[in-house]
Amino acid sequence: MTAPAEALADPAGTVVSLVTAADPALEHDLVRRIVEQVGGGRSKRRRLAVELAGDPSVLTTGQSPASKVAGDLMLALRAAGATGISPPWCADCGRRVTSMQRRGEHWYCAPCFVRPEECAGCGNTRQVAFRDRQGRPRCSKCPDRDSRDPLLALVEVIVMTDPGLPAEAAAAAIEATVTKQAHLQKLAWLLHDKPGLLTGDGAKAPFPVVLRLIDALCGPGATRIRRPACPRCQRVISLSKQQDGLRICRNCFARAVPCAKCGTTREPAARDSQGRPLCPYCLVTDPVNLEECVRCRRRRQVSTRTPAGPVCATCNPRDILACSSCGRTVPCTVSKITGQPRCGACARSRAQCSRCGQLAPARAGTRDAALCGDCAVPDPGLFKTCPGCGSPGRLIAGACRRCHLRQRLDELFTDDAGHVRPELQVLHQTLAATDRPATVLTWLSSGISQAMLTELAAGLRPLTHAALDELPASKPLTHLRSVLVATGALPARDEHLVQLERWITQTVADRADRQEKETLHRYAVWHVLRRLRQRIRSTHATYGQAGVARRNIAAAVAFLDWLTARGLTLASCPQGDLDEWTAAASTSQRGPAGHFIRWARSQKLASLDFPATRWAGPTRVIDAEGRWAQARHLLHDGTLKPGDRVAGLLVLLYAQQPATISRLTLGHVQSRSGEVHLRLGQEPVVLPEPLAGLVLRLVATRQGHAATGDQGTSPWLLPGGRPGQPISPYQLGERLRQIGIRPGPARSTALFQLATELPAAILARMLGIHINVAVAWQRASAGDWISYAADVSRRQED
Repeated sequence: MTAPAEALADPAGTVVSLVTAADPALEHDLVRRIVEQVGGGRSKRRRLAVELAGDPSVLTTGQSPASKVAGDLMLALRAAGATGISPPWCADCGRRVTSMQRRGEHWYCAPCFVRPEECAGCGNTRQVAFRDRQGRPRCSKCPDRDSRDPLLALVEVIVMTDPGLPAEAAAAAIEATVTKQAHLQKLAWLLHDKPGLLTGDGAKAPFPVVLRLIDALCGPGATRIRRPACPRCQRVISLSKQQDGLRICRNCFARAVPCAKCGTTREPAARDSQGRPLCPYCLVTDPVNLEECVRCRRRRQVSTRTPAGPVCATCNPRDILACSSCGRTVPCTVSKITGQPRCGACARSRAQCSRCGQLAPARAGTRDAALCGDCAVPDPGLFKTCPGCGSPGRLIAGACRRCHLRQRLDELFTDDAGHVRPELQVLHQTLAATDRPATVLTWLSSGISQAMLTELAAGLRPLTHAALDELPASKPLTHLRSVLVATGALPARDEHLVQLERWITQTVADRADRQEKETLHRYAVWHVLRRLRQRIRSTHATYGQAGVARRNIAAAVAFLDWLTARGLTLASCPQGDLDEWTAAASTSQRGPAGHFIRWARSQKLASLDFPATRWAGPTRVIDAEGRWAQARHLLHDGTLKPGDRVAGLLVLLYAQQPATISRLTLGHVQSRSGEVHLRLGQEPVVLPEPLAGLVLRLVATRQGHAATGDQGTSPWLLPGGRPGQPISPYQLGERLRQIGIRPGPARSTALFQLATELPAAILARMLGIHINVAVAWQRASAGDWISYAADVSRRQED
């Protein structure tokens, strides 16, 4: 391990070793106490350890360039009686430095640190003792004298600015804010020349004491004196940072920038040794920030700190207890409301309260009789009443989450006159009325979402799909687009098809050869994309459909690259080379590439033969008994979610794919004459009990995970995590796998058995599959319906 690596592994120990090596007379424990006192936090100690490991001679020479913490360490060691450690020496005159004063990377003594300047009063070059009203330097013999009392002058300016404020209140605010006479004089001069700093222009204040004075004056009841708004986000908030001569808030100062390691655009959590920004994830996962767990002795992220040292998350598990809601014996935390243990799944669940009936986070109770936070609290005085809306609950900074949300939305969406753009009014109202204000607040606190909403609300970016397409692709942008579509701010469009078209355009443009570019464009646009549009017709493409099209085009690109590497083209490639490629390619490569080769032959672009593989039936085991056992389990197990039960039964009984189930809407379910009909194909299917009751229960209680932009009017039978969108087929398949159902084998078993019982035509009309698929499954299952057709014909003759 190199010296910098050792320093990063144990920074405090590295510094102690270097100091004791320079002065062996020092005790190890004494040096460690001094290092821990002077070194500050872990990051500061690491920088000190790396610096001293790279150049330990600074401890014995005392010469800069060196960091301030290294000089402070040397001064502290000298004060503790160290003789082998050198004191810091001035980089200019060479005298001993007793107090640390630095300029750049060097330290100086007090006389050399303050550079002499030409006095504005006498003209001599002397040490600067004062600054006059214009900010010019003055020596100790030429002060800028003002006959007026600065306190009285400052009170006069404040009272003239706000006549309704008593002079006594103004004087008390000044005395509580300004402690030094020199600061008082500067403040009096500044406000006399620029009284507008008190009435809204405080962001231009050169000194932070102006902002503190404004806060003190607004308390006694000032009417014209106002706290300044942030020049960037226009929020009335603490302006703790200064940039480009203006006082701005912390959020605007820490704007989202690309992370130097992963490239993600987020608010930087820290900066590396070169000053580059690091996002929170890269900061905590950086090997530099890992520490050795005192229990497992592995370098991991620190989960908690004990008296013995840092502990990782694996070695700090939660207690294994019986959950008071679901009864499972799993890792639990103790609820602060009820004092009972609850598992993570129950703590995150939402349900209808068994007392008040509102849909809210389940804070107590059981799965069948959940209780919201207001009904679960044993002491009514535990929650306070919000002064803004009057609702009881847990207050944060004096207000409930909904009031905080409304204030945040007004800051983002309203202009100077307090108006919201007409096309964003529905979005503003929907977010303000959400059932989960905490989730919306978390979403609005994201740097990317906040920046995009600010641009749209201020009119800096047009509210169109094309304007959003100009932004870099990211998950926050995708979610924001779905929110805008769900609230009507943007028209709906086929996102999967648009992304596929954009990918095709980029893929074709990347081809260097003009002939290959033309061939690929014809295949991708006029064959693959055209067939996809014909198949979906007026509906939207699914993720799987777009994925198949992308896979076929990518296979064509890979085959063209293989030809180019061999100096061949589609027209000149012999059949023997294609057979060689076929033998070496995998099954997943041969199928998609075969589509392209057969298309090229049909277009007379190649003379190659690539026969299609005919489906010969299912290759997996057909487990009929397992199918009915799983169906009985879903029909009678009330502990499972209704959505999972209905989806699993549609796979097991009606051979539906997760992609098809996810696209079901409320319009596919009809209840008439005491029967429940579900339209899967051209003809609706009459659902038997208890499946019919499960479907009606799902229609009444369906709830997606979308909290931002969800107006509660989603048409989907299984709403997804994005507003206005159904659950994704992948997520639905994962949920089915978690309850023991593998969608692929289960659907094959169902189709195999149904094909032996129903004619292919009826199977196709009722299940929504193609007639050719139905015929193929009938042949695979050896179902003979020729005699059925003859029997029907004879019955018609009779």
